[in-house]
Amino acid sequence: MTAQYIQQYIATHQAFFHTYGYAAAFFLVLLEDFAMPSPGELVLIGTSLIASQGGLHITPLLLLAWLGAVIGDNIGFAIGHFGGARLLVRYGRRLGLTHERLDRVHRFFERYGGEVVLVARFVQGARQLNGIVAGSAGMPWRRFLIYNAIGAALWVGAWGYGVYLLGKRFFDYLPLIERFSFYLGVMIVVLLLGGLLWWAWRRRSRRKVVIESDD
Repeated sequence: MTAQYIQQYIATHQAFFHTYGYAAAFFLVLLEDFAMPSPGELVLIGTSLIASQGGLHITPLLLLAWLGAVIGDNIGFAIGHFGGARLLVRYGRRLGLTHERLDRVHRFFERYGGEVVLVARFVQGARQLNGIVAGSAGMPWRRFLIYNAIGAALWVGAWGYGVYLLGKRFFDYLPLIERFSFYLGVMIVVLLLGGLLWWAWRRRSRRKVVIESDD
C-alpha cells in the first residue's frame, strides 16, 4: 500500500468511520486476521485519526481492535489446527508449497513459533496467515495465545495509538513510515532466515557429535 492510497482510502471512508468506527475496528480487524479479505489495518488507522479529532474515544477503540485481532488470529489457529495443513498443501501447490516444505515450516515453528507469531503481526501477508500456519504446525494453543496477544497489543499500539498521537501530522510522516516499514520487513526476513540457518547448523552439529560418540 502506498501513502497516496492510504490517504485516499481514509478520505473516502470518513463518514463510515464516524458512523461505524468501533464495530468496524473490531469486525474488520477480526476478519483480516484469519485470511479473509478485509482492510483491517486501514480501518484501524482511519478510526484512530477520527479519534484524534474527537469523533471517537481512543481507549474503547483500541481495546476493540485488540480483541478483534486476538479473536481473529485464534479463529485462524483453529482452522489450521483442524485440517489447515491439508488446505495449505491443497491450495498452496500453485505457489510451490509441498508436504516437505510444509514439514520444514512446522519444524521451524516448533522451535521459534513464539517469536514468529510476535513478528508476523507487523508483516503484510504473514499477519493474515499467522494463526492458520501456527495451528497447522501443532504449536501449543496457550503459547500461541500469549505471543499473539502481545503482538496484537504492540500492533494496535503502533497503528492505533501512534496514529492517534500524530493526528493529521500522520500524513506528513506517512512516506517516512512507509519507507521504514519496508526496511523493517527486510530486517525481519533476514533475521528469520538467519535463525533458520542457525537452527539447521546446530541440528547438523548435534547429529555429528552423536555419530562421533557412537563410533
